[in-house]
Amino acid sequence: MVCDQDIQALAVAVIQTETKAVAMLAERIDEQFIRACHLLLACKGRVVVTGMGKSGHIAGKIAATLASTGTPAFFVHPGEASHGDLGMITRQDVVLALSNSGETEEILTILPIIKRLGVPLIAMTGNAGSALAKLASVHIDVAVEQEACPLGLAPTSSTTAALVMGDALAVSLLQSKGFTRDDFALSHPGGSLGKRLLLQVGDIMHRGVEVPMVADSVTVSKALLEMTEKKLGMTAVVDEDGQVAGIFTDGDLRRMLEKNLDVRGTRVAEVMTRPCAVIKQDILAAEAMQIMESKKINALLVVDEDKHLHGALNMHDLLRAGIV
Repeated sequence: MVCDQDIQALAVAVIQTETKAVAMLAERIDEQFIRACHLLLACKGRVVVTGMGKSGHIAGKIAATLASTGTPAFFVHPGEASHGDLGMITRQDVVLALSNSGETEEILTILPIIKRLGVPLIAMTGNAGSALAKLASVHIDVAVEQEACPLGLAPTSSTTAALVMGDALAVSLLQSKGFTRDDFALSHPGGSLGKRLLLQVGDIMHRGVEVPMVADSVTVSKALLEMTEKKLGMTAVVDEDGQVAGIFTDGDLRRMLEKNLDVRGTRVAEVMTRPCAVIKQDILAAEAMQIMESKKINALLVVDEDKHLHGALNMHDLLRAGIV
């Protein structure tokens, strides 16, 4: 029976072994790695990533990372490739093949076709003397001293090393292409990051009759009726030209009551917050969140260039939209 201490020791040993394998990769960022980056940067088609077994799973992840960071890429299973999927590869592409041994039969089988097409081949292997490494246009060495598996059989350190090297390629390309956060969001519109980066104030603000608004000449009691009806915890206050003069909030009401002012006899213009924070509708919603947090407020009025009221936005709108 294995004791808890043995389990803990084995887990730590796995992490230490794989950490060492990853650390050694820094020495492999050499001329071959640079050449691989140049081939990928010059690619006019797509990067075709392939690998068999566990290397195939890593290849799929690398392809996904490349595609989401500005380098069009997709995964092709080498076994399926020799049964028709090779037609997916064009002369404009670059092939990135993963094989720890460098002797994976399914990959070697399709190499003649890749060569005939004149497609650049980048090999990522743990064996610089392998057939795949020798036939490649560029070879990236991801050899490890040992697998983390005690039997030395299950791909562990080797797959981790290949994954990290793939990330190194993707991020190097990202930086070289000038890929931005906005570019990243365009390929992740459904995720929280996409929402944070792409959603604008105009997409989620309240409009028209939903926006609480009173004239600066009305009493606080009428402003309260407007706030109660529109349920945003505030109301915009506009002057006779329709420009935003200020905002009246729950906080303004509390401060007014502390002074024992009469809500029926006091004009809202006397107790409103002025000047108030305003924002344009084409501003990113994430920026609106930052403004609210920095100013410690819960609402913003949306105005045009002439300070005419166009909409309203509160913290709950941002939270519902996933801007957190």
